[in-house]
Amino acid sequence: MAESESLETITEHERILQEIESTDTACVGPTLRSVYDDQPNAHKRFMEKLDARIRNHDREIEKMCNFHHQGFVDAITELLKVRADAEKLMGQVSDTNRRLQDAGREVTAQTEEVIRCRIQQRNMATTVEKLQLCIPVLEMYSKLKEQLESKRYYSALKTMEQLENIYIPRVSQYRFCQIMAETLPKLREEIKEISMSDLKDFLESIRKHSDKIGETAMRQAQQHRTFNSAVQKQVTLSCAKPLYGLNSRTPLHHNGLSAEAADEEEMDEEVLTAQDLVDFSPVYRCLHIYTVLGDRETFENYYRKQRKKQARLVLQPQSNMHETVEGYRKYFNQIVGFFVVEDHILHATQGLVTRAFTDELWNMALSKIIAVLRTHSSYCNDPDLVLELKNLIVIFADTLQGYGFPVNRLFDLLFEVRDQYNETLLKKWALVFRDIFEQDNYSPIPVENEEEYKAVVSRFPFHDAEIEKQQFPKKLPMSQSVPQIYSQVKEFIYASLKFSESLHRSSTEIDDMLRKSTNLLLTRTLSSCLQNLIKKPHIGLTELVQIIINTTHLEHACKYLEDFITNITNVSPETVHTTRLYGLSTFKDARHAAEGEIYTKLNQKIDEFIQLADYEWGMAESDGRASGYLMDLINFLRSTFQVFTHLPGKVAQTACMSSCKHLATSLMQMLLDTELKQISMGAIQQFNLDVMQCELFASSEPVPGFQGDTLQLAFIDLRQLLDLFMVWDWSTYLADYGQPTSKYLRVNPSTALALLEKMKDTSKKNNIFSQFRKNDRDKQKLIETVVKQLRSLVNGMSQHS
Repeated sequence: MAESESLETITEHERILQEIESTDTACVGPTLRSVYDDQPNAHKRFMEKLDARIRNHDREIEKMCNFHHQGFVDAITELLKVRADAEKLMGQVSDTNRRLQDAGREVTAQTEEVIRCRIQQRNMATTVEKLQLCIPVLEMYSKLKEQLESKRYYSALKTMEQLENIYIPRVSQYRFCQIMAETLPKLREEIKEISMSDLKDFLESIRKHSDKIGETAMRQAQQHRTFNSAVQKQVTLSCAKPLYGLNSRTPLHHNGLSAEAADEEEMDEEVLTAQDLVDFSPVYRCLHIYTVLGDRETFENYYRKQRKKQARLVLQPQSNMHETVEGYRKYFNQIVGFFVVEDHILHATQGLVTRAFTDELWNMALSKIIAVLRTHSSYCNDPDLVLELKNLIVIFADTLQGYGFPVNRLFDLLFEVRDQYNETLLKKWALVFRDIFEQDNYSPIPVENEEEYKAVVSRFPFHDAEIEKQQFPKKLPMSQSVPQIYSQVKEFIYASLKFSESLHRSSTEIDDMLRKSTNLLLTRTLSSCLQNLIKKPHIGLTELVQIIINTTHLEHACKYLEDFITNITNVSPETVHTTRLYGLSTFKDARHAAEGEIYTKLNQKIDEFIQLADYEWGMAESDGRASGYLMDLINFLRSTFQVFTHLPGKVAQTACMSSCKHLATSLMQMLLDTELKQISMGAIQQFNLDVMQCELFASSEPVPGFQGDTLQLAFIDLRQLLDLFMVWDWSTYLADYGQPTSKYLRVNPSTALALLEKMKDTSKKNNIFSQFRKNDRDKQKLIETVVKQLRSLVNGMSQHS
């Protein structure tokens, strides 16, 4: 029975496998479900059957592949061989096609060229035949045009006669000959107009070339002056070596030429004159033509009128000329070029222009030039630009002086420009000083080794035997701004000296100019910068102390600045008219301003502490210790006066005395404040403790140099007033009032009355319910009696005054 079921199962599985193999994939679901609907383990046997069937198919596929594999490989090999031959054949076909196309293109081009050449041959033969008749006429007309263009008008007239009488009749049938015949009479009429047009072109040409002419003339004058300067320096060096060249008219570095190079270049460019840059032949021809025609005067008047107009145009500067040196250079070049041309016309023609005419032009131009330079130089704020302008004016003056024009007024103008140069220098150095002060840390210069010490001393003349004996590292008393300021003053002197070159002034005059400009720098620019620095709100007491030290060292360095100027100018300081430097007064004034600012800031700081006071004016008893705000104030003053050790003794003593007086005055004003209505005896006792601390501070000698109890006298008014109220010694005060030996000599009746009335009000308030006690009534009566007596004293003082 089991065997029969097994056979049925196997048969069923065979059927299912056949159905799966022959059925579409979408319909396999129902077939597979039947496998699971049969016996429980049927699906396992089905899976084994399915695996066996798969293995059978794999063996069949493998057999079939093995059978056909060699044939497939052979077919692929043959196909690859055929592809290589096909590609080779394709390349040969393409190459053959390309060569065929190239050969055909060349044949086509040659054929087209042959056709074009045959057409050209036929046209050329016809043209040559016709031109043999026309060429002589065209040649003569071309000759006529050349003569007109070259301004050979006499030859042009003869050529026109030959054309009219000989050549044009031979070819009159052509239209161009008819036009030519009609043109010849007009050309004769235009010759005179052409001569005038040539003159206008000449005037336009020299207007355009005047810039180049002037540039060449000024460059030659500059090279000549540079060569003379180099020769003079060589002669000077053979005798002695100066510290600085004063008489050289232009520094050598302006054009970068040595004496030999300048001489050689001058030789190369000597041939370049106005005639080399401008063709003057038109004006000569026009002058000759008008002379022959008998109209020379008209020509001369027209020429002079046009040149005056051009002179006015040349003298009109551009609105932004003052912005760059190139604007000034172009302006000067045009003016020089204009007058170089006039000088050439003056010497090359007979009477076209006269010396009187050129002098008139120059005087008119000189007035305009001076006015223009005076105006535009006032707009300039760059000292380098003003210096370059000065050099240009000197070269401009030397150039025109070489052509015989008077230039003294230009050198007088340079003194005005020098003042403008000094003003721009002062403005520039004001910014320099301001930057130095802003970057300074206002602390002594630390020096770590000998090299750093020498570096500072090389920039600033500092000598202190005690500091030199100290071991490294050490500190120099002044801050970093001192050597910088000293170096910048020397740089200012050098910059001011540059303007004095080429002005043909003596060493004494140059020395005087240097000293005056340096005085302006010290007394106006540096002084103003120092004053502004001192007034700045962020400058504290420490900075002010350092500023005082700095100005002291700068004041000592003034004599070295005088020696510096003397070495530059070689003018002895013992000369009668030698100007002295005013640096001493400048630094003294700055120091006094810093001292006053120290006193002011100390008082302001004291006021800030006083504002923190918070007294309980109605307190019954004192705290037994001084107020906190006052102790903080005393500690601040003590630490501040320790910083004053580097200051001169009188400055520190004055600051200390001023602070104590201001503190005593502020405390007194606090007691007598009108808004304060009542004060108890406990508050007086507390106030007395605070004043005692002030007196202890004064007696501790916070600043050395006070004699005895001088500093304590600042609080004597407060002390006597408080003692009077603490001891309640009114009988002694009233009995000894007005006596020189009075114990309470510094107590004013009005002050005592004001304070007593504040205590009187307090007594009334506190004794409202105890007014019937005898002691309180006696005290109240005593206060009223003292008040009456004090009022009588006050009234007596007012009547006496």
